[in-house]
Amino acid sequence: MEQQPTTQLNIEISEEVAEGSYANLAIITHSNAEFVIDFVNVMPGTPKSKVKSRIIFTPMHAKRFMKALEENIEKFELVNGAIKDLEHIEIPMNFGGPTAQA
Repeated sequence: MEQQPTTQLNIEISEEVAEGSYANLAIITHSNAEFVIDFVNVMPGTPKSKVKSRIIFTPMHAKRFMKALEENIEKFELVNGAIKDLEHIEIPMNFGGPTAQA
């Protein structure tokens, strides 16, 4: 069998994208064709927040992303210790701001 020559992938990033966006909430939804992750920055005392970034994955890429994130968390914890699990800590959605009313 002939081996395919390996090609190098060059990835560029603009200065604006390289600065990044802070998010402290991720909302994940899916259909049979895609996974959508909306990243949000929720500020204390602010009743309204905007989506800062939306990433859309195919199911296959969503699973690959999950595995890559798991691997990176394991590596981080080996060096820095366990990350505290927030499942057991109740975080109020209003973060001390006014209670939303319908």
